Amino acid sequence: MSAVEFQSVYFTYEQAERPRGDSAVYSIDQANPTATEQLSNAAANASAAITDQPAESWVLSNINLQIAAGEFVAVIGANGSGKTTLARHVNALLLPTSGRVLTAGLDTSDPEQLFTIRSSAGMVFQNPNTQIVASRVADDVAFGPENLAIPAPELRERVQAALSTVAMTEYLEADPEQLSGGQRQRVSIAGILAMHPDILVLDEPGAMLDIRGRRGIRRIIRELNRSGLTIILITHFMEEAAQADRLIVLDRGQVALDGPPDQVFANYPLLERLGLDVPFSMQLAEALRQRGLPIPEVISLHDLQDMLCSWYFQM
Repeated sequence: MSAVEFQSVYFTYEQAERPRGDSAVYSIDQANPTATEQLSNAAANASAAITDQPAESWVLSNINLQIAAGEFVAVIGANGSGKTTLARHVNALLLPTSGRVLTAGLDTSDPEQLFTIRSSAGMVFQNPNTQIVASRVADDVAFGPENLAIPAPELRERVQAALSTVAMTEYLEADPEQLSGGQRQRVSIAGILAMHPDILVLDEPGAMLDIRGRRGIRRIIRELNRSGLTIILITHFMEEAAQADRLIVLDRGQVALDGPPDQVFANYPLLERLGLDVPFSMQLAEALRQRGLPIPEVISLHDLQDMLCSWYFQM
C-alpha cells in the first residue's frame, strides 16, 4: 500500500502549460558517470516536446515515485535540486503543474480532500520558530488537534502522549521562547504527532541544530518509524540519510538515484559529480579498498562495523 505516490509530476513556480510526457527517471542500475548529462538531456527533451516552457524552469520534472506505508525514506540533493518542493507536494502546500500526487490515496488537487490530506500528512519545517504559535508548550502542541475538533479529554491525552514521545513532558508549562533550538524542534514535532498523522514529512529538521540536537532528533525519527509512522526526511546530512530504509537523490528536479542507502552511496563518483558527500563510513570503506583490503563495493554500515570488529579481534 502506497502512503504517497507521485505520478508523472511536473512543477514550475511559473505555473506553465500543463505538460504530458514519458518517464525519464533513472534507477540505481542505470546510474553511470554520464547520468548527470543524461538527466539534463532527458529534462530538456521532455520539456521541448510537451511545452514551450524552458527546461530549466521545471523545479520538478517527471517525478514518478511510490512511498510505501511505514517506509523510512530520506531525500537528498544539492541546493536547488527540488527537495523542499517535493516535500511540500505531499500535504498539498504545493500542487503539481501537471501530473498527480496521491497522499493516503487522495488526490492533493481535490479541494474537498484537503482537510483529510493535511490531517494524514504532517510537516515539520527547518526552522521550528515558524511552527510555534503559543506562549505555553502545552497550548502549542494542542493547537493542531484542537483545530481538528478533538474533545478536551482526548486532547489532553494527545498532548501528554506527544510530549512523552519527544521526551518533553517536563516542559509542559514552559514558554517555547525559553527553550533551546533542539527543544523547540521537539515541540514542533510533538504538535504534529498530536494530530495522529500517518505520514511525517521533515524538511531538514536538524539544519539549525548542533550535533547533540541533531542526534536527539534522529533518535526520535527512528523510534517513530519503528512505531509504524511513514517518514519522509529531507536532509543534507549524509549520516542522517544513511539511517533510512531508502534513499532518493534529486538532481535538478529529477530522480538521479533511488535505492537502499548502501547501494546509493556505492555510487560515490556520481554523488561527487552532483555536489554531494558520502558518509564517513563509506569514505572509510573506500580508503580500505584502496589499501587492498577485501571490502565489498556495496556494504552497509552495520556490516562494515562487524567486519572491522572481526579483524580487530583476530589481530
